[in-house]
Amino acid sequence: MPAKDEFLIVLDFLSTGKAGDRRAEPVAQGVGDKYFSLLEVVVKEEVSIKSKDKLYIGEGKRDQVKYIRSKIAFSELTSYAKDVLEEVVNDLVTADEKRFVEFFNKSTSLTTRMHSLELLPGIGKKHLWEILSERRKKPFESFGELHSRVPMLTDPKRMIIRRIMDELQEKDRHQIFVSGIV
Repeated sequence: MPAKDEFLIVLDFLSTGKAGDRRAEPVAQGVGDKYFSLLEVVVKEEVSIKSKDKLYIGEGKRDQVKYIRSKIAFSELTSYAKDVLEEVVNDLVTADEKRFVEFFNKSTSLTTRMHSLELLPGIGKKHLWEILSERRKKPFESFGELHSRVPMLTDPKRMIIRRIMDELQEKDRHQIFVSGIV
């Protein structure tokens, strides 16, 4: 069973729905705050929302969301939603830095020839061995520390964000951070 997000960060709000919809109802496109699921939700009539609002979509009582319409692919996002997505992903990675730094501390090999760290853009064998060597000495505690201890590594936070964006656009079959692509 794929992991489910409890909260949705709104990327775009369409007060009358999309042009091709059978019914005109308020729809929000958004991204899950933990597993980066791209979802389309129907918003309750009396509710007004805007981009970057955080909506509860868990199993409990929902105040703003009527129901989750469906998971959607990156290609189904509106132009505005696509424009805001990277900024929202950046905010989510920044807010949960510890989780993503843990990836550098705990990631393992995928196969005998490939390590999961190598899935991050910009990490080759040389960076990989340097990261593995440093994390044996002491686990990393922040992106800043990771960068200072592995100076050849350009921007670890940016690598994570680029990887999440690539996964959302289905550019690789391996999913590290995004759950349940359509």
